[in-house]
Amino acid sequence: MNIQNYLPHRFPFLLIDKIIELKKSESIVAQKNVSNNEPFFQGHFPNYPVFPGVLLLESMAQATAILDVESNKRDMSNQLYYFVGVDKARFKKQVMPGDIVIINASLIQSKRDIHKFSAECHVDDKVVCTADLIGAVRSKNDS
Repeated sequence: MNIQNYLPHRFPFLLIDKIIELKKSESIVAQKNVSNNEPFFQGHFPNYPVFPGVLLLESMAQATAILDVESNKRDMSNQLYYFVGVDKARFKKQVMPGDIVIINASLIQSKRDIHKFSAECHVDDKVVCTADLIGAVRSKNDS
């Protein structure tokens, strides 16, 4: 599965490295490998590199976008999948360079082109972040 066929993001903002499992209209398991040379580590706690929590949320949102696009066989040439909301976000453990983040997301609800997901990030089978995410599909021409 070529992730770049599903997401418009590119380095350094493409935060999904691998899709491990995808059950259409149900769930996704994705992976983010956190390397020491990530560009944000230069300015985010430079002497104590911690993966930014907001990027954990973004990586979960990117995984949910892949789940939606694949589940609905969307032609994304004129559409974008937007991360439009987050509820109940909790950060439980720091993510450091060298960690492999496993992202699990499940569809909770869909109404038209707005979708709500429950997501968790794990490192070494320990929960590092949880959140409910809302995504929406919109035409690139919408203002």
